[in-house]
This record gives sequence, C-alpha cells and structure tokens, in this order.
Amino acid sequence: MLGRSEESAHWLVRAAETYRRSWTDAPPGSWGRPIGAMKSRLIAGDVKGARQDARWALEAGAAHSESAIGRYAAALAHLVLGEDDAASDLAATLSGVDGFPAAVTDSVATLSAGDASGYDAAIRTLVADFEARTEFLEDTPVADTVLALQVLARERGFEAALESRLLPT
Repeated sequence: MLGRSEESAHWLVRAAETYRRSWTDAPPGSWGRPIGAMKSRLIAGDVKGARQDARWALEAGAAHSESAIGRYAAALAHLVLGEDDAASDLAATLSGVDGFPAAVTDSVATLSAGDASGYDAAIRTLVADFEARTEFLEDTPVADTVLALQVLARERGFEAALESRLLPT
C-alpha cells in the first residue's frame, strides 16, 4: 500500500509459508490457511509458489468440502492452476450460500468463465464490499481478495482498472 513492493513481497511470501506450516496444528476444515497462502503469494508475484499452494489445497480435499469456504479454496486453487472449468463448477456451488459473499462468488464465476465485462462489474462490487467493511485481516485495510483475483484476471488478459483507498495506487 505504501509502494514498497519488494519489501512487501518478502513479508507476503513469509506469511504464505506460515499459513502452510500452521496447517498441521489447525483444526480440520481450516481452509483459510490455503486461501491465505495462495492470495499472499499471488499478491507478492510468486505465481509458482501460489500454484504449489493450490495443489496443496486440492490434495487436502478442498473441492469435496462441505463448507463453502473449503469449496472457495478449491475454486481459487483451480483458478491459480488455470483450470477454469473446474473453478466454474465449484463457483456454482457457492451461489446463494448464506453467509458467503456474493461478490466473491460472482468474481470467481465471471473470472472462470472468461467473461471480461461480467468480471469488471463483479470485481467493482467486491471492491465496494471491502470499502463497506470495518474489520480487516490483521487490522490492515486492504482488499486482498481483489488484489489476488486481479493477478489471475491479468493472466487471462482482462484485469479491471480499479481505484480505491483499499488498493495500492
């Protein structure tokens, strides 16, 4: 957020490694760890590491999770691996799930479908959702999910031009 990309990349990769190490001591279904690891690496520009974390999430059974957050972890993992059809199938299981952010579902669904205009609208709604929040991970006001999805959109050739106090300039 302060323009110190190299320094932040170091800390983001370190966070991803910590998420990974903490998995063995976490209760079953702690899907936030692989999600955090993938997002941290994507934001840091470590796509290769994000792919390793994506395989880890899928090998751990995220795609077969009963929880929406587990299936989201799997959908994100499939997006990271370029397996858009599988991501789309999982995104469909998140639609209308009580307590799961529709803006995240829509962003994942349109991204996996290769729908550039739909993604643009969905990611803007997700930015607005983050801007309405009063609580953030580690009390750091940043739209981390947006940043991670933007990396994946860029890989597909349709990153949205966004401005927000919760995104780096």
